[in-house]
Amino acid sequence: MNPTITTAAEASISDGGTTATAVARSAPSDTRPQSVTLAKAINTAMVDAMDANKSVIVFGEDVGTLGGVFRITDGLTKTFGDQRCFDTPLAESGIVGMAIGMAMNGMRPVIEMQFDAFAYPAFEQIVSHVAKMHNRTKGAVKLPMVIRIPYAGGIGGVEHHCDSSEAYYAHTAGLKVYAPATIADGYRMLREAIDCDDPVIFLEPKKLYWSKDQVDLRTLRDQHAANAEAGTSSEGRAAVARPGTDATLIAYGPSVPTALAAAAAAAEEGRSLEVIDIRSIVPFDDETVSASVRKTGRAVVIAEAHSFASVASEIVARVQENCFHHLISPIRRVTGFDVPYPAPKLEHYYLPGVDRILDAVDDLQWED
Repeated sequence: MNPTITTAAEASISDGGTTATAVARSAPSDTRPQSVTLAKAINTAMVDAMDANKSVIVFGEDVGTLGGVFRITDGLTKTFGDQRCFDTPLAESGIVGMAIGMAMNGMRPVIEMQFDAFAYPAFEQIVSHVAKMHNRTKGAVKLPMVIRIPYAGGIGGVEHHCDSSEAYYAHTAGLKVYAPATIADGYRMLREAIDCDDPVIFLEPKKLYWSKDQVDLRTLRDQHAANAEAGTSSEGRAAVARPGTDATLIAYGPSVPTALAAAAAAAEEGRSLEVIDIRSIVPFDDETVSASVRKTGRAVVIAEAHSFASVASEIVARVQENCFHHLISPIRRVTGFDVPYPAPKLEHYYLPGVDRILDAVDDLQWED
């Protein structure tokens, strides 16, 4: 299939912004919070972005008729047609290469890598071209594109279907790396990623796709519109997911619920643990993280990825540099082990859990 591509200029002429029909199609019927999954929030973000701007186009393996392996793009082809949401050959490098060309010519492609480890064939394109085009052209050429990657574990996937690849992208200058952990952030951060003129790696925790929360999608939509008009966003800002005073648990993506569960368990033992949700790996919010650690004096960094040369390692280094004179004990890490991702039946040994986190907290040199 050869989709017909509408340029950004043509889109602005033919669409003129969000149409009344589009608004009616995507808006919920009331403003009451509803039980929403992360999958639904991400899907709604793409619907709203495609409604708002005809230069937004979605493609990847099985994202069209099937609606994606995890059904995240369900209904997009039916709603917008197969010129704006379509399937591609099984060729990740080709998918990214095509997206580069589209972005260079005014489109805003949102592409899906079917699984985290499936993105590796496209890594050369991402590192050599996606990350460098803006710098290579002295700012003349922008690449407003989003690479959506279902990532990390927790679903019992076999080899190549579960991996934690965030360090590769975070290390690559020129890329922004988002890792939402909540339903609201799934919507909020994807809308901001699509609006961004820089390339964004959007890491979606697979095991949280069907988690639910009470969310008002219309309010999120209105907040996004207000922020866009004001030129503000949540990019690069961490969140205090749970306040505390005794120690800080620092996590992102799929590790945030685990950190919150550990904090709840610690509370039953009389310890108050603050949980920081990083949200945006690149850019990184040193201010929020450092303020928390300076307050508590202790920190544990939690991530599913390997420990060595990892995002967790970078967080430890930054906290050490910024909070050295406030630390009561060395910073601890609770991560995946430095081995290839295990088979499904061994996954629970590999992933950070509440017990491992509490053991690390116990090791923070408490006076008692």
